[in-house]
Amino acid sequence: MPCCTTPGESDDSRTRTGLILDTNVLKPTSHLLCPRARPARLSLVIPMYNEEVVVTLLRDAVDSFARTLWCDIELVLVNDGSSDRTLERLAEWAAADDRVRVLHLSRNFGHQIAATAGLDHATGDAVVLLDADLQDPLPVIHRMIDRYCDGYDVVYGQRESRAGESAWKRFTAWAFYRIMRALVYRQLPPDAGDFRLISRPCLDAVSRMRETHRFLRGMVAWVGFPQAAVRYRRERRVAGVTKYPLRKMLAFCWAAATSFSTLPLRLSMIFGAMVGVLGIEEGIRAALAHFLGWYTIPGWTSLTVLVALIGSALLISIGILGEYVAKLYEQSKDRPLYIVARTFGGHAPISNKTREWDAAVHTE
Repeated sequence: MPCCTTPGESDDSRTRTGLILDTNVLKPTSHLLCPRARPARLSLVIPMYNEEVVVTLLRDAVDSFARTLWCDIELVLVNDGSSDRTLERLAEWAAADDRVRVLHLSRNFGHQIAATAGLDHATGDAVVLLDADLQDPLPVIHRMIDRYCDGYDVVYGQRESRAGESAWKRFTAWAFYRIMRALVYRQLPPDAGDFRLISRPCLDAVSRMRETHRFLRGMVAWVGFPQAAVRYRRERRVAGVTKYPLRKMLAFCWAAATSFSTLPLRLSMIFGAMVGVLGIEEGIRAALAHFLGWYTIPGWTSLTVLVALIGSALLISIGILGEYVAKLYEQSKDRPLYIVARTFGGHAPISNKTREWDAAVHTE
């Protein structure tokens, strides 16, 4: 029996739930894989913002999923300053289930900060970060745990298809991940969001990085550790609306590029050099036209265009530089990343499931 495979569940049944068994693996170059035991406690970190209509559906799905696990489960639910009744729903859940811990942030800090708050408060040996909309099927986590037991410290979900999305949405998502790899960090896996399992050693390393402007996907890739991918089919959103329309995706891409990479600065320098070459070419052409009598341009239209190009190059470069300076200024304030206004629920003690699992494996 594979480590942490659900009793009575076959590979075929997992395929029917949306899991694709073909796994792409990033081969570690400086780490030897060391198989490990299953986690005694698995933490699910779920940030939420205005997800009132999703909470009940999520609760039912998590309860069903937890019954298939051979390890204890901890739920760290982060309310990122929701303006609807999300907090009320989460408080009711925490009151009824001692595995649930709710963090209510004092305001809306953004998805990446809310996810960081959940990761900081997770106590599991392995932690899974996922969204509340159930587009990432929970049964995929079984295969992630199997890869964790194989020795991988990061197992990320890689989307093979996206149900219920238009061709335009699929194209923009495809382009988004390729642009991120080009502008931010080449080691970023394509078509992989925040849905991933992280081991405790890797999470401890990520938690030491306290950047104000956070890009968790890049940070997890940067710390290294053996990483593997599990391909899966992304489902439709069960309820509510997406919190990442195209406008926010572009803003997220720009924020990630300027907080995690210096490539925009290099591109502005290249752009300035190109405008400089264009200016030299225009100067030579104007001189030859004057001395050889080729033509005369009334009003020096070409000069006006050249000045406009130089001005735009300067403004773009200054704007990009200002973006980096602003981030340095905000980082220098050393403010806390988030403020937890209230907490609900607590930690359930680790049960005897570990001994039950060991006995079952030994019997087989």
